[in-house]
Amino acid sequence: MTGNPKDGLSTAVLIRQMSEEVSRLVRDELRLARMELAEKGRHAGKGAGLFGGAGVVALYGGGALVAAVILLLAPAMPAWVAAAIVGVVLLIVAAVLGFLGKHQVAEAAPPAPARTIESIRHDIDAVKERAHR
Repeated sequence: MTGNPKDGLSTAVLIRQMSEEVSRLVRDELRLARMELAEKGRHAGKGAGLFGGAGVVALYGGGALVAAVILLLAPAMPAWVAAAIVGVVLLIVAAVLGFLGKHQVAEAAPPAPARTIESIRHDIDAVKERAHR
């Protein structure tokens, strides 16, 4: 006898114990995954907040640079003309970026992975065909 306490147990008892241990293992793994995802979620939330703050500060910085360009042009022309010129240039840049963005979004639609879906349909059809043989 090897001294293993499970040596004298029946197969049914061993299978039941294995089932319980596998269930416990799966629950423990799920709990660990949940804890890990929660920690990653906290980090992602902090990162998103920092990115948002950076965006706000960059917006203010951009506004300051726009004001600087207007002030740079102001000695050569009335301030309102300088502001109008800078504003029109910014609106043109915004329009170009908007059209480029719209084009990119149109290329992404629909969001479903069409090639993957078609491949899966092909696989299902192949399996059905083999099953009917």
